[in-house]
Amino acid sequence: MSSEEVFVQQLINGFTTGSYLALIALGYTMVYGLIELINFAHGDIYALGFFVSLSLFTWLGVPRTLVAALPASTLMWMLPMVMLLTMVGTGAVNVSLDRLVYKPLRRAPRIAALITAVGASFALENLMQNWYGPGQILYPNVFPDINLARLALGVSSSILLSTKDVFLFGVTMPLLVALMWFVRSTRLGKAIRAVAQDREAAAMMGVNVERVIALAFFIGGALAGVAGMVVGMYLNTGRYLMGFDVGLKAFTAAVLGGIGNLPGAVLGGYAIGFLSAFSDQYISSTWTRAVVFAILILVLVFRPWGLLGQPPPERY
Repeated sequence: MSSEEVFVQQLINGFTTGSYLALIALGYTMVYGLIELINFAHGDIYALGFFVSLSLFTWLGVPRTLVAALPASTLMWMLPMVMLLTMVGTGAVNVSLDRLVYKPLRRAPRIAALITAVGASFALENLMQNWYGPGQILYPNVFPDINLARLALGVSSSILLSTKDVFLFGVTMPLLVALMWFVRSTRLGKAIRAVAQDREAAAMMGVNVERVIALAFFIGGALAGVAGMVVGMYLNTGRYLMGFDVGLKAFTAAVLGGIGNLPGAVLGGYAIGFLSAFSDQYISSTWTRAVVFAILILVLVFRPWGLLGQPPPERY
């Protein structure tokens, strides 16, 4: 590959990684913006989306060892159904975590909720390990994998832009845009912003705060679940611990963009995606985590509230 092709390829890789990281980071930032809780189990909800969607495909008769893609006529009804059920399932699990585990600790010291979130993460990991085992799990190759760049530029091109890349973009981008529109333009979205700004004042104005919190957990869980599904279709493999590494990156993205700020979570997701891709290529994949977290530290030293976050109001 020429240097120009390498650069373009890493742009594609960064955009791919950033897309699903942004989906997961939104769940972190929505929950933190409402109740100031770092939900460490959120990365495992992403992994759960992988396993739930895999189980649905298996239930529909798709073997895990499938190599040839499903026919277009089958994909047209199967993919939307599996995606919708996965989002509902992971969203419901996330809401259940809040109702059963986090809600009783609303007025407890923050360290109690933080430790509980870590415990919930371990519980979900153990559940998935017992469900599918500790080894690497195959995910059926249901979606066709065609190099669109080679079709467009000719066989001499070494750039890989596959139909799976386009599918991932086609799923994540509308969801990101839809969430931004929902939060900014709908009645429930305004309630979410009101609770994030001042829970007590919102409650006095008639907003059902607990219902809004449950809605935020459901949306965050649904987005993380669909991210787990599309990553499974993209990589065709995964395991029960896959949520730890991705969850850590997504949390980093939320902090980098400004925790509690939805556009900041999206910006942070793409920033981490591009940083990881270019570090893998031009430095070394073994140094990528160090590079990403070093840049995060530098940003937070000069902007502790993140790239798009707002400094806290001064108290007198």
